[in-house]
Amino acid sequence: MIIAEDDLNLLRIKLQELQHTKNRAMSPAPEIGVAVFILKDNKVLFGRRRSLSIAAHTYALPGGHLEFGESFEECAAREVKEETGLDIKNIELLTATNNILSDTVHLVIIYMRARLSDPDQIPQNIEPDKCEGWDWYDLNNVPERTFGPLRAMLQGGFNPFPNAS
Repeated sequence: MIIAEDDLNLLRIKLQELQHTKNRAMSPAPEIGVAVFILKDNKVLFGRRRSLSIAAHTYALPGGHLEFGESFEECAAREVKEETGLDIKNIELLTATNNILSDTVHLVIIYMRARLSDPDQIPQNIEPDKCEGWDWYDLNNVPERTFGPLRAMLQGGFNPFPNAS
């Protein structure tokens, strides 16, 4: 059987693609999460995560995994709605952190800032299997057991409020 040069090149390309896919599947890739500082007056919304999540038994911002093809703003609005029932607006990118939490967990967190679409909205615990509930905290009095990367960022002086000095 004689194989044409074009077919042979196509076969080489397919083999390279398969090898690349195999190599990618064998090495763990970072997870991308989006977390949202929802600002209301001088407070920020925090929830206490249950044991099923990476941030188990710590207080964290609403947020979750970025889905394929989703913008940071879309992810922020979706995750906040899914977790708290809140509608948000004025969604802005603040910063990102690169966190290697263990030998198997590498998490890149995209931090966003938003305001409530209606300031009279009340957060609901839509996913009680993942979170114990939501409450507003003054930035100077955040819960002691705040998720590690978030706590380090805040202790380092990060302030999500606009025009903060």
